[in-house]
Amino acid sequence: MYAKFSHKIKTPQELVELIGRRPRRRRVIMCHGTFDIVHPGHLRHLMYAKEKADVLVASVTADEHISKGPYRPYVPQELRAANLAALEFVDYVVIDRNATPIENIGIIQPDYFAKGFEYQTTPLPPKTAEEVQALETYGGEMVFTPGDVVYSSSAIITQHGPNLGVDKLLALLQSEGVSFDDLRRTLGELGRLRVHVVGDTIVDRYAYCSLLGQSAKAAAFSVRLEHADTFVGGAAIVAKHVKSFGAEVTLTTVLGDDEPAAFVRRDLEDAKLRLRAVADAARPTTLKERFIADGQRMLQVDRVDNRIVSDRIRREIVDAVRSEDADVVIFSDFRHGIFQHATIGDYVSAVRPGVLKAADSQVSNRWGNILDFKGFDLVTPNEREARFALADQDSGIRPLAQRLFRDAACRYLVLKLGERGTLTYRSPGPLPREFFILDSFVDTLVDPIGAGDALLALATLALAASGDIVRASVLGSLAAAVACERAGNVPVVADEVVAKLDALERSAAGG
Repeated sequence: MYAKFSHKIKTPQELVELIGRRPRRRRVIMCHGTFDIVHPGHLRHLMYAKEKADVLVASVTADEHISKGPYRPYVPQELRAANLAALEFVDYVVIDRNATPIENIGIIQPDYFAKGFEYQTTPLPPKTAEEVQALETYGGEMVFTPGDVVYSSSAIITQHGPNLGVDKLLALLQSEGVSFDDLRRTLGELGRLRVHVVGDTIVDRYAYCSLLGQSAKAAAFSVRLEHADTFVGGAAIVAKHVKSFGAEVTLTTVLGDDEPAAFVRRDLEDAKLRLRAVADAARPTTLKERFIADGQRMLQVDRVDNRIVSDRIRREIVDAVRSEDADVVIFSDFRHGIFQHATIGDYVSAVRPGVLKAADSQVSNRWGNILDFKGFDLVTPNEREARFALADQDSGIRPLAQRLFRDAACRYLVLKLGERGTLTYRSPGPLPREFFILDSFVDTLVDPIGAGDALLALATLALAASGDIVRASVLGSLAAAVACERAGNVPVVADEVVAKLDALERSAAGG
């Protein structure tokens, strides 16, 4: 859609060349706003304005100046501009890169500047008065459009935000010159990569029970165990994701001397990936058991020892990082002993020059900090982890991500926003070309656990294969969506991501 109407979207300077400078034969009227969701109030406002002049120019506030809510704008500026350009009675659209329309009023010099009737008060609101003053400097005039009902984009979005995921994706891909076939080709290039995953292995057990009722002898529920499913998690599932996408992978981790460790060894042997397990008989292999009854999670029991690993084990991990012949290293940090503030520097220093470095540091019941992994090529925290790292509970998402990007000194940041998708930063500024947002691609949510591991694995591989953070972010988000649509930590395979891509392409084509 963006490409179809892009001929109507102009810079202020291009617009002046088209409409001419004052005095003009044709009268020009200009409207300015966010237009995050184009609703009936906007249409009435624009249609009335068009009746007052020959040429209607719609001015759209750029993304970086919108601060109406933590996740606004809901629609990126390219799509907002295209939405207005698609209206037959709108002649031209301008994306205003300034905080107010004052500068563009001076450049374009419209004969009229239209505002909604709610701004026609005595005295005028300060910003409206400033706009009137800018118009009067050259002989322009403010007009107020009538209206009976004031619609609120914020209220519409809060109550029921429209699903624009495909539109946002298309706008991003078109602006970056990336096609669906490019994404498929990137998936086909992952087999040449050698990857070293380093981190905490977790065994996830799901115990499915039937609820019998309350115990007669204690204030506790009585349940009957029906069956249990066991999966490897943590760094081990990251490694399995990497392997399932075709790359050669080695996992370096710490295991105890117990049944969960034996399960991990068997599972990874079946997956045909290389395991460098450092044995520590003094600690148990981390086991997290979740008890589920009637589809509801009732209880989680963790068997874990979070003490920092010994110097002997730390040295063995450092030697593994230094000696492993890899194109990519992924540090998968769950703060179960391997990664601590005192050990991370040693591991990072051991990474060979030229190796792409990616990291994820989880904050659940442990206090990991993504800022311990400074200078990495890619970091993928979620919003909670970002707020924890920056001790910031209040900032909006965009300024939060921008600050984390700068403080982490990373090459790329993918901030995971749960059901809202992801925000990717690639330059340390507020402009749209420096960050972009992808909506979630999940169709039916089943189990979000492990989605971040799938995203980390495929985004890192795609970045290493293509050098393009747009492809990496899109493919990583698709892998996360696949992981969310089924229960348990099961590796995502390339064919499942391709199926998602095919469905998106059909949707984009109207099918």
